[in-house]
Amino acid sequence: GEAIAKGTDADSYQMGLNKSQFANNSANFANVEFVVNDGSLQINPRSVKLTSATDEKVYDGQPLTNGVVTVSGDGFVKGEGAAYNVTGSQTNAGSSDNTFTYTLNPGTKADNYVIETAEGTLTVTPMTAEVVVNIQGSKLSKVYNGAEQSVNGYETAISNPLYTEADFAFSGTDSVTGTDAGTYMMGLTPAQFENTNPNFENVTFSVTDGALTITPMPLTITAGSDSKAYNGTPLTNDTFTRTSLAAGDTLASVTVTGSQTDVGSSDNVASDAKLVRGDRDVTANYAIDYLPGTLTVTKNES
Repeated sequence: GEAIAKGTDADSYQMGLNKSQFANNSANFANVEFVVNDGSLQINPRSVKLTSATDEKVYDGQPLTNGVVTVSGDGFVKGEGAAYNVTGSQTNAGSSDNTFTYTLNPGTKADNYVIETAEGTLTVTPMTAEVVVNIQGSKLSKVYNGAEQSVNGYETAISNPLYTEADFAFSGTDSVTGTDAGTYMMGLTPAQFENTNPNFENVTFSVTDGALTITPMPLTITAGSDSKAYNGTPLTNDTFTRTSLAAGDTLASVTVTGSQTDVGSSDNVASDAKLVRGDRDVTANYAIDYLPGTLTVTKNES
């Protein structure tokens, strides 16, 4: 027989030797016994290690992926190998395994390989570049009307489009109310705003406070006008007219001073108006414009 063992795939291949294949050809020996141990070829599987990539980046809002798989160990023989489906992904700050699966190529037999897999690590680090969040409290100017008025809310302008209002917490009050003329501050401060997104490490809040401004209500008081023929006594008139007041307010008093005795004309002047709401003085809530009347004395023709 042929004393050879052949094989390609990982396995044990025997030569196939046995004693029937051997015969004594010597006339000098009459009793020859052949004891045969068969020969063999052992082909061991190749050791292959598949390792997905390890990668890192700073947070940018997009997933970190890396589809590279490294083959180490004995490796695949020429013409054989595998296809890889790398599914690892990391978007937010933190780390995760770069998971993957593989499929052996046609003609690549699993029994010819001992395959070990190892997953790399995908790491996203927080953004350290400064993000500036500009907070502008609402500002509103209203005219006094006797009732409580208010303004609320704030506008936000952020230097980085990846950062949104959902990424910070607000612990203050973004509203303010007032009734009387004056300026009422909302009370916004940077300490009331806190970054809650671990993807950003350097967030600065720049705050401009909001305010409600209540301006005095315009009020025009016009002194009365009057005339008469000269009679030697002063002509006076303490009447006046006014424009509208806020509901609930009352014009408690007005001083009207003016006097004309001789023939001629002079101003009748209003001043010192006092306005009240119940027993409370609300005069400061009005911008009062005093307009004079005219006192006229004509010649006595009688």
